[in-house]
Amino acid sequence: MMNGHCECGRVQFEVDGEIDDFSHCHCSQCRRLHGAAYATFAGVLRKDFRYVSGEDQVKTYASSEKYFRSFCSICGSSILAAPELEPDHYYVSMSMIEGNPPHPPAYHVYVGSTATWHEITDDLPQYDTLPNESD
Repeated sequence: MMNGHCECGRVQFEVDGEIDDFSHCHCSQCRRLHGAAYATFAGVLRKDFRYVSGEDQVKTYASSEKYFRSFCSICGSSILAAPELEPDHYYVSMSMIEGNPPHPPAYHVYVGSTATWHEITDDLPQYDTLPNESD
């Protein structure tokens, strides 16, 4: 069981399942939303995700043609991304997860959009877009 919460603590959730995907996204949207060089996401099954409290504080919007994003309307914490083409998955912001849960090997996505002031220095796989899109 994984637990998570937003910065103000009003939105709390749990995931009763495993992380099946683990990525570092370098797209400009993730950088803006997270205020960082990249955002790390844990792929989980939607059926395993449940709000414990504060669901009424969660706001969702279409951030692109492919994704809906959810955030806390009080503190602005980015909670998750929900891909239209993967109706069984959520991509939960790892910044929301408590502790250090086990996860599959990580990889970098949208490195074609990496901030000019950031250098990727690890040996993890890198994709210009997503692994399943043409690179």
